[in-house]
Amino acid sequence: MNFDDIIALDKADPLAHKRAEFALPVNTVYLDGNSLGALPKVVKSRVAEVVTQQWGEHLIRSWNDHHWIDLPTQVGEKIAPIIGAAPGQVVCCDSISINLFKLLSSALSLNSERNVVLSTEDNFPTDLYMVQGVSDLLGEDLCQLKLVAEQQITQSLTDDVAVLLLTQVNFRSGQLLDMHALTKHAQDKGILVIWDLAHSAGALPVELDKCNADFAVGCGYKYLNGGPGSPAFLYVAKRHQAAVKQPLSGWMGHAKPFAFDAQYQGADNVNQYLCGTPSVIAMSALDAALDVWHDVNIFHIREKSIALADVFIKLVRSQSCLADLDLCSTEDSTQRGSQLAFAHDNAFAICQALIEKGVIADFRAPNILRFGFTPLYNSFEDIWKAVTILADVVYTQLYKEPRFNKAVKVT
Repeated sequence: MNFDDIIALDKADPLAHKRAEFALPVNTVYLDGNSLGALPKVVKSRVAEVVTQQWGEHLIRSWNDHHWIDLPTQVGEKIAPIIGAAPGQVVCCDSISINLFKLLSSALSLNSERNVVLSTEDNFPTDLYMVQGVSDLLGEDLCQLKLVAEQQITQSLTDDVAVLLLTQVNFRSGQLLDMHALTKHAQDKGILVIWDLAHSAGALPVELDKCNADFAVGCGYKYLNGGPGSPAFLYVAKRHQAAVKQPLSGWMGHAKPFAFDAQYQGADNVNQYLCGTPSVIAMSALDAALDVWHDVNIFHIREKSIALADVFIKLVRSQSCLADLDLCSTEDSTQRGSQLAFAHDNAFAICQALIEKGVIADFRAPNILRFGFTPLYNSFEDIWKAVTILADVVYTQLYKEPRFNKAVKVT
């Protein structure tokens, strides 16, 4: 593959025009959208409007005049089609961790004759921590965490399992789990399923309704480009909404919040999962960022994602100096998300050297160099530049310089 091939791929890209909608820094190849999405230009003007006009001039009137109060449901409805959900099942609020606490409590209550929450050993730690917290709160008689390898999920769906908690795309390896098959296997055994969509929402087709999913969570700051600390979202299937009850009974989840009744009466729909006052500035940023998706075909996203990663692998393997990079992600592009993981003893230092040279990737302990591909703004030329610089960093052993081996708080 040569540079002419790369240019031809960019010219044929049906998503190439979307790149202009993002404020991308010059001389930078950004391959970390799976951790923090780039800034959509429309977000700048929206946040300025919210701060200067809505808050600055209209003050508290903006709860009604600019519909601040409706942001959680408005943003949820924009996210819904991206994750394959019909209206009335998604709200935007809080963080993944808090939303997991709510959904875990609801699912355990619905399946109260069982007590095991089954998850995978390499699930994202916060998911496991939240189960541990629920277990500490309720006791192991009501909530007990059991961990298995991804390959052992199906055979581990025993009669004591109340909830199966899975992340659709593994945060380290990028392994893609089969949502449809695993949900069906679990439900056939009376198990409720919670899906974490942190690394799949906006990266590939997610079909919650089609898969008959029970519950799901996801974040707004990765492929949805809502900004650092952007509010998360949760999904509750319509069929469960009348029966569920969540423990964080804040006033925004009340059926009539502004009646100011001393007795809590939760809403009878997904809005019961709201708690406190929404973060208007942050949620407005996500609301604007989601407008980038209005003319996007998610299947084009998936096709380009696979192509970007495949080109990356081919170019890495064409460089003899990169032979020590061990691909940890599956070779089967249909079985991975929109990221690649490579193991290397000096992965952290290589990552830091890449960042200094203008290629932003990230490191995941213990030895993973991770590259994320965001089809809305990554080009094939980005991939060419990234691998060229990666080869230079490794060939010259630039990464061995002391400044690249100093620990940092965020990797």
